[in-house]
Amino acid sequence: MGEAKTILSAEGLSIGFRAKKGASGIAHHINLDLKAGTLTALIGANGIGKSTLLRTLTGLQKPLAGNILLNGRDISGYAPHALAQQLSLVLTGGLPPSNLSIYELVALGRQPYTNWLDALSPEDHKEVNKAMELTQTAHLAGKKYYELSDGQLQKVLIARALAQNTPLILLDEPTTHLDLLHKAGLLKLLKKLSAEAGKCILYSTHDIDLALQLSDELIVMAEGSIMQGTPQHLISRNAFNTIFRDESIVFDASKGGFTINL
Repeated sequence: MGEAKTILSAEGLSIGFRAKKGASGIAHHINLDLKAGTLTALIGANGIGKSTLLRTLTGLQKPLAGNILLNGRDISGYAPHALAQQLSLVLTGGLPPSNLSIYELVALGRQPYTNWLDALSPEDHKEVNKAMELTQTAHLAGKKYYELSDGQLQKVLIARALAQNTPLILLDEPTTHLDLLHKAGLLKLLKKLSAEAGKCILYSTHDIDLALQLSDELIVMAEGSIMQGTPQHLISRNAFNTIFRDESIVFDASKGGFTINL
C-alpha cells in the first residue's frame, strides 16, 4: 500500500495581516503537509492565530509569504467555482435567518456542481442523501435548522460539506458549545469520515485531550514555533509543553494529557 496522497501543503508560509503601515505577522516559516484519509487537529492557546491560519489555508486571506499548494496547484490560481470543488469550510456560528429545510440546507453543498437554474440532478440528490446517511442526519431532513440542537446542527453542517464532495474539509472549532459526550461523538464521526471516505480533514479545537485521543495528526501552534506530527511523535518532542505559558498547567507525557497544579 503506497503513501497517502498529499492534498494540501504549505511551504515557508507566513501568516498575518496587511495594513497601510505594513504587514503584521503572526507566525512564520510554516511547513505543513495534509494527506488524504487523515484527521488533523489544529491546537494552540487563545489568540495564537489558529483562525488566521485556517483562513489563509482556505484562500480567504492572502499569506504574507510562502506558498499553499492544493492538489499540487497554487491555491491562488483557482477560480472560486473550481476552489469550491476542492475544499469545503465549516464555520462555527449562527446561520442567517432562512426557512430552508435541513435537506435543502445540506443540498446547498451541491452549488459548485448545479446548472445555472440551480436544479438538482439525480446525482446531486444521491450525494445529499449519502452525506446525510453518513452523518446520521437523514431523520432531520424535514426540520428547520432552528429546531435542532447545537450538536445536530454541527452534524448537518458537516453533511453539507460532505455533499460538496471535496477532498479537503476544514472546520473552525466544530466542538464549541457541545458537551463532552457530543464533542467525542462529533470527533469520532470526523475520524470515521476521514478513514472511510478518504477525506483530508483539518479542524481547530481547544479540546486538546480529545484531539490527542482521536486525531491521526496534530498541528501545534505556540509562540515562535509550529510543529506537525502524530500525537506520539509530538509528545516525544515535548511539543505540548510550550502551548500554555503558565506553570499551573503541565503536560503529563505518561498520561498523555494536561494536569493542573493546585
